[in-house]
Amino acid sequence: MSYLTQKTIKNNVIFDGVALHSGHTVNVCIKPSEPNTGIIFKRVDLKNNNLVYPNFLNVTNTSLNTTVENEFGAKVSTIEHLMGALFGLGIDNALIEIDNEEVPILDGSAKNFIEKILSAGIQTSESPIKIIKINKEVKYTEGERSISIKPSTLSLDIDFELKYKNKIIGNQRNKIKVYEDDLTQVFNSRTYCLFEDIEKIKENGLAKGGSLENAIVVKENEILNPGGLRNEKEFVNHKILDCIGDLFTSGYRMVASIKCSQGGHYMTNQLLRKVFQSKDNFSILEIKEKNLPHSLINRNLLRSIA
Repeated sequence: MSYLTQKTIKNNVIFDGVALHSGHTVNVCIKPSEPNTGIIFKRVDLKNNNLVYPNFLNVTNTSLNTTVENEFGAKVSTIEHLMGALFGLGIDNALIEIDNEEVPILDGSAKNFIEKILSAGIQTSESPIKIIKINKEVKYTEGERSISIKPSTLSLDIDFELKYKNKIIGNQRNKIKVYEDDLTQVFNSRTYCLFEDIEKIKENGLAKGGSLENAIVVKENEILNPGGLRNEKEFVNHKILDCIGDLFTSGYRMVASIKCSQGGHYMTNQLLRKVFQSKDNFSILEIKEKNLPHSLINRNLLRSIA
């Protein structure tokens, strides 16, 4: 967070690949966009009513991916890894043209998205960024699963915990500071599934494009991917990547402390819906300085625009 003005990409980012769930080959072009426009998906295969905004209120499916949909039924699914990459690189504004319903899975992580965006370059504007500052603790719980968000100083902390009966995955936990830590391992961590779940997933019409090239598959005490894991906490790190991408459906970067146990797309979306139900829970702040040292958070460098 050293340069606190809005950013977009400098040149078009073009890529194609197989969609994880539909199995279709999909083409994507990310284009530069003006300040204060945000992230917008455009379904170029549709002639009319083809703009889809990745906002938490537009999320219509959270089963094995995050899907957003506009009022006319135009959808874009599996947006979470691309959204996580944009969030991590500080991209505030971009137009994402896509010729099908689902973002390509590529290697199952955000690694390729990050590399392609960095190769295209990042363009900095003169417009100040806006951030969401959490003012009150908010929790959402379902059974043993829980997620909470509470105020932080100047960081976005994510503390995530997994609990699996499978011995390879087991209980994993990691905590990161999104704006301060090296997130390479998070961005490189791939989606995963248990081998015994694959048949059921496919019966539901999903994972038609899934393979060992874009997902980790765990069968009992064995990882079926020839190269094994990319890092020792790849399972929980991928969940953190998903969480970052889903948090970006809030519209802005965020200052908060998040703790999640056994959560996922649904839990994160429900948390955001609960946070934004009351203006007492949050403020939207505009950054007026070029940098913002931690010690200056309360020295009038933020102006509330909420």
